[in-house]
Amino acid sequence: MSAGFSPLKVAVVWRGDAQTRAESRPESSRFAAVFAALDRHGLAGEPAVWVDGEADVLRTQLMTMDAVLAWVNPIAEDTGEGRGALDAVLREVAAAGILVSGHPDVIDRMGTKEVLVQTREMGWGSDTHLYASHAALTAGFPGRVAEGPRVLKRSRGNGGIGVWKVERAAGPNVLVQEARDRSLRTVPLDVFLAERAADFAVGGTLVDQPFQARHLEGMIRCYVSGTRVAGFGAQHVTALAPPEHGRAPSRLYSGPEDERFQRLRGLMEAKWIPEMASRLGLGLDDLPVVWDADFLLGPRDAAGEDTYVLCEINASSVYPIPDEAHGALAATTLRRLSEARAYLPERA
Repeated sequence: MSAGFSPLKVAVVWRGDAQTRAESRPESSRFAAVFAALDRHGLAGEPAVWVDGEADVLRTQLMTMDAVLAWVNPIAEDTGEGRGALDAVLREVAAAGILVSGHPDVIDRMGTKEVLVQTREMGWGSDTHLYASHAALTAGFPGRVAEGPRVLKRSRGNGGIGVWKVERAAGPNVLVQEARDRSLRTVPLDVFLAERAADFAVGGTLVDQPFQARHLEGMIRCYVSGTRVAGFGAQHVTALAPPEHGRAPSRLYSGPEDERFQRLRGLMEAKWIPEMASRLGLGLDDLPVVWDADFLLGPRDAAGEDTYVLCEINASSVYPIPDEAHGALAATTLRRLSEARAYLPERA
């Protein structure tokens, strides 16, 4: 490294309060492994805690960066706060020529439940439908739930917020299970649909897809850095299972070479990631430096092989991640910075 070399600066953004912002340090934050990976790749990581109501403070900091990596959920589980103000800042920063991952416009295309409809013709797709209005929901959903259990989801959410399993019960009733707290109730379908009017009040949409009968066999989370699989997470999911199944155990992480998931890895890298990007109008280098796709097992095919059904894509706050994914995201960040400049700059 030559004298006077100044490493490229990368801000790591997460949500917190003023005290967290004042006290945040790379080595003691929840993203310590990210900072360590950036350092190993010659990048200078810097904490940048997003505090609601302090957009100017964050904007001033981010405008001095070469890249910004953001980990902020679309909805704060404790306060219900969105991230619209943060997204406005990130768009300004990106417009100034600073690398932002994931860019809010990219998250809007791939990180909402609407992606399930836009990619339903792909190999990971299922009989998925979008309701852009309450009238469309009341017209279309009753016929679909009459044919079998459905999972209804708000277009934006996390932690099980705004996800319901719905199946017909006796007479006009349906059995509804909420994913967030696993509560069960039997209500008239008309009542449940009337409750959903609020989901459209602020321009939201709802998506529904068939409930997957093999859900108790587990979910596979495929972690990706750009276009390359960076690891896996395997977990038994019980959010929409009968209460007697208890709580799900912790997710178990593994690297990209995990033998159990090489078929899925091959499908993702060779077919599904490029096809998804094309369908969504994204360039491959638009994809976040770390994102994930959650899959349940679908019906076995004619050869007896598992099929995979996409449940959602997470692109706004993917953490924790497998150990191997830290290095992958740092390498992707460095490559994109280098290619954007056509060389690795030396700055005084």
